[in-house]
Amino acid sequence: MIKQHLNTLFVLTQESYLAKEGECIVLRVDHQTKAKIPANSLEGVVCFGQVGCSPQLMAHCAENGIALTYLTIYGRFLAAVQGAQAGNVLLRRTQYRWADDPSRSAMIARWILKGKLHNTRISLRRAARETISDSARGALTAAADGQIAAIMRLDRETNLDGLRGVEGDAAATYWSAFNHLIGRDDPAFTFTGRNRRPPRDAVNCLLSFLYTICAHDVRGALQGVGLDPYVGYLHRDRPGRASLALDMMEEFRPFLVDRLALSLINRRQVNEAGFQTLDGGGVVMDDETRKEVLAAWQKRKQDTIIHPFLGETVPIGLLFHLQALLLARNIRGDLDGYPAFLWS
Repeated sequence: MIKQHLNTLFVLTQESYLAKEGECIVLRVDHQTKAKIPANSLEGVVCFGQVGCSPQLMAHCAENGIALTYLTIYGRFLAAVQGAQAGNVLLRRTQYRWADDPSRSAMIARWILKGKLHNTRISLRRAARETISDSARGALTAAADGQIAAIMRLDRETNLDGLRGVEGDAAATYWSAFNHLIGRDDPAFTFTGRNRRPPRDAVNCLLSFLYTICAHDVRGALQGVGLDPYVGYLHRDRPGRASLALDMMEEFRPFLVDRLALSLINRRQVNEAGFQTLDGGGVVMDDETRKEVLAAWQKRKQDTIIHPFLGETVPIGLLFHLQALLLARNIRGDLDGYPAFLWS
């Protein structure tokens, strides 16, 4: 199965092969052409599981700024093909220097985490107002209050380890109340705790899949403004990990990813039959469920919101690019600080 959403091509068919034919990308299965897509209409190609790709197509993507990303069948990032990086070399050099400066790194990490915890609090408070269950309301309100306390603690921490400790405590509080956000009485979608690599239940499988897709989009936005997505501040360097993309994604987890996962579950757009438990206990989605989730992700990105810092109405899918631009301006010295995305 191959699915194009906006400017990104998602390849889900296992044992398929992508090749270049003229200015097009062709999908072949068992040596038979199943689809042909003009490459000049794409900004990214995302391959799930066992999908092959010709060297000629890899070169074409690298030379034309098309992000070619490989994920496992679980949706975990494996690798990306990247050509010559665009952007201002002075910007990236400053980014690297800041990453080597503990105080600068802690400053940016603090701004990002304030955004994440603020957005988590908003999500929990909204759910608390909407629920009809007194016990759920109490748990959600307590978890929201825990986010406020954590935000206040962030200002007292001066190093990354301390900031990570605060974030870890706040996350534990959030996940302890997460099952109250699921309004569906179905054992298959009961949340008992966050687990991954691989996810071991349907809820965690859905969350991990959406986090991976979000990270892909954020990585592309960072590259688009000339930043190196692999050199972060909260998440430190690790081979193959897009640390800065993971940093910036923190702001969007509760507002965009978690709420979309909950919406898909609560509206019964995903069902137990769409998830399969593999040998070893890992849970994966089938192709139809992935298609449903990807369509919902792209549809959500077309919704609009007033950007809290710019005061302009923008598509949600543009938020990644705007935040990347604001971070780049901060690093260049055009802004005194990084204005994290704050949901209201």
